[in-house]
Amino acid sequence: MNLTQRKKTFLLVACVLAPLLLLLLSMFIGRYSLSPVQIVEIMRSMVLGYGKGEIPYTIVIDIRLPRALLALIVGGALAVCGGTLQGIFRNPLVDSGMLGVSSGAGFGACLAILLFGNGIYVYILAFIFGLLAVLLSYVTGNIYKNAPTVTLVLGGVIISSIFSALISLIKYVADPYEQLPTITFWLMGSFARANYNDIVIALIPISIGLVGILLLRWRINLLSVGDKEAQSMGIDTKLSRGILIVCTTLATAGAVCMSGTIGWVGLIIPHMCRMICGNDNRLLLPVSLSMGACFLLIVDNLARSITGGEIPIGVLTALIGGPFYIYLLGKTKGAGSW
Repeated sequence: MNLTQRKKTFLLVACVLAPLLLLLLSMFIGRYSLSPVQIVEIMRSMVLGYGKGEIPYTIVIDIRLPRALLALIVGGALAVCGGTLQGIFRNPLVDSGMLGVSSGAGFGACLAILLFGNGIYVYILAFIFGLLAVLLSYVTGNIYKNAPTVTLVLGGVIISSIFSALISLIKYVADPYEQLPTITFWLMGSFARANYNDIVIALIPISIGLVGILLLRWRINLLSVGDKEAQSMGIDTKLSRGILIVCTTLATAGAVCMSGTIGWVGLIIPHMCRMICGNDNRLLLPVSLSMGACFLLIVDNLARSITGGEIPIGVLTALIGGPFYIYLLGKTKGAGSW
């Protein structure tokens, strides 16, 4: 799909404005109703430094705003990482959890809840074990040297299965009245406890990963056509693929350790973006960043507003993503969007 420069400019402008508009609209969504005038006054009071402690200020600035910001960051990161892995592995069924990051981070979080309760250790161990899972997948995938790409995917599947089994073991030995509900809820994904400290912590690895991916996104175009073709153009395919995998691992681990396991974002969003802007990763990944952020923020708004309680985000993304992916497969005949 070839887009004119004018259409590309319009698309990029829309990608900047859409998350900002949704972020503003999210301030109105919730069981505590607020008028536009109140929202404007609350934003003004935040800039000028007054109003702290009042109920409307607390709801918007301390609860809704950090939650919405974290949803935007995590959604954008997962979508970009999914699109990157689909490109470098030339597989439309790959997502950001393929190398075991999600299951490894899930095990780390479950272990922290079991040993230390809910706290900063959940984030630390989730991040560490997410990175460890990818390292183990890489080691496993290099057992055979003749097909490193295929064996790396298989290594990720194996390591994911092992960590999933370890998660089940922790759930089996956890206290069924206190620890088990916390573990179960974390694994299903949520932004309920989001705060500005979480955003700062998440931004460090996510920013490093996303900046690296976006700077090298032109190389993904070359890797996606095959190693021989990329090497003929002077690209060190092993080094480029390794750097991109490290970047996706950092960004995904940073996202998962804050939000829990949220699936489908890294799988369906890149497919949707390919239907809009084609396969050129120089445009595809920025569009995926914006659309992934918007998608997860919309899902989070639904999760906290359609019922009296809060639906785990991972449940909603699966309920939305599964049928929509079937629709995409039917529309593209399994190959048209790739």
